[in-house]
Amino acid sequence: MTFLASLKAALGLALPTGPVDQLYAAVVAEARRPDWYLAGEVPDTIDGRFDMVALVLSLLMLRLEDVAAGAAGHPAAQLSADLAERFISDMDGNLRQDGIGDQVVGKHIGRMMAALGGRLGAYRDARGDAAAMAEALARNVWRGAAPNPDALGWVQEQAGRLAQRLDATAYASLAAGTVAFR
Repeated sequence: MTFLASLKAALGLALPTGPVDQLYAAVVAEARRPDWYLAGEVPDTIDGRFDMVALVLSLLMLRLEDVAAGAAGHPAAQLSADLAERFISDMDGNLRQDGIGDQVVGKHIGRMMAALGGRLGAYRDARGDAAAMAEALARNVWRGAAPNPDALGWVQEQAGRLAQRLDATAYASLAAGTVAFR
C-alpha cells in the first residue's frame, strides 16, 4: 500500500476502485485545481466548485460521446452513463454531508442533473465557436454575472486545452480509468 493509500485509509477516505471511480476522481481533482479559482477567478463557493466539476465532467462526457458516435452500441456510451451515475452518487453524498435531509435530496439531485445536462448541451453546441463558448462559460461558470474578461479568457483557454488533451487520449486509456488533464 502506498503512503497516499495508507493515509486515505487511515482517514476513512475511499480510494477509487475502478475505471469510473478513477476517471471521476481525476475530474474532481482537476476541477479543484486552485488555478481555476485564482487565475480564472471562478467563485470559490459551493456553486463555483459544482460548476467546475460540471465543466470538466462535461468535457470528458463530450469526448466519450464523440467516441460512441463512431459505432452503434460502443461501450463509451455506457462509460459516460456510468460517470453520470458516479456524479449523482457524489452529489448525493455531499448533500447529505451538508445536512440535507432525505425528503429533499432527490429534488436537489434532480436540479443538479438538469444543470449538468444543460451545461453538457451548452458546451456541445459551443464547440468550435469561441464567442459561443465564452457566452456558455459566462452563463454557467459565473452564473450570468459579468466575469473579468481576462479571467474568462483564461478559463476558456484552459477548457480548450482540456478538451484537446481529452481528444488526444485514446479511448482504451479512458476505459481503463486513465486520463491526464495536466
